[in-house]
Amino acid sequence: MSSQIQTSLSAQELFQAAYERRYTWDREFPGFTAAVTLVQGEHTTHAQVQVTPDLEVVVTESSQEDGEKAIFEQLREVVIHRVRRSFSDVHGKNSFTFGDRLGDGTVEILVDGAAAGDRYRVRDNIITMVHRHIHGMVVTIHTLTYEVTPLGYLPVLYESTYSNPSTGTTQSEKTIHQDHYIQVGGYYILSDRSLRYTDSTQPYSHLLLSHVRLYS
Repeated sequence: MSSQIQTSLSAQELFQAAYERRYTWDREFPGFTAAVTLVQGEHTTHAQVQVTPDLEVVVTESSQEDGEKAIFEQLREVVIHRVRRSFSDVHGKNSFTFGDRLGDGTVEILVDGAAAGDRYRVRDNIITMVHRHIHGMVVTIHTLTYEVTPLGYLPVLYESTYSNPSTGTTQSEKTIHQDHYIQVGGYYILSDRSLRYTDSTQPYSHLLLSHVRLYS
């Protein structure tokens, strides 16, 4: 999207266009099954997973309890970001204004209303930064690279941090995510995810999905 077009749009129009361009699963998404392997440092967990048509995550046949919890949390996060919710349902009680404009064409979007204090960055009709208050914490996610599909864009390489909303103090070290997707039956589904941490006490983590099949 050119800077001239960005200038002609309101903050809400610019943000809504980027929001609605994200890749999400449609209401006919049938769910899927897969075999999962999770490597965390020296520990490996094997399991089976189901994402049901109503988008519940079920992990079974896990070889390790701790690994089972981590698999569930990672896949639940994936599902949350694939759920299709209208802009009015999510942001109908918010208002939007422009913040900073960066030299690379990035535009900051400031939020007031129900989600006051949240902010986003948009460039080329893609949300490149999310800064949200969630469960008494602030999560900040910067998307570094993304995959553009005919059905919307998917973050591929991104980093996240959690901080204290009152002091701004970082509560956790930066986490660097790298995702890959495969197309199965017309739907994009995560095939593997690696997590690296700037805190050396956290082990490298790699989640791999194989034998991915849609529910018939």
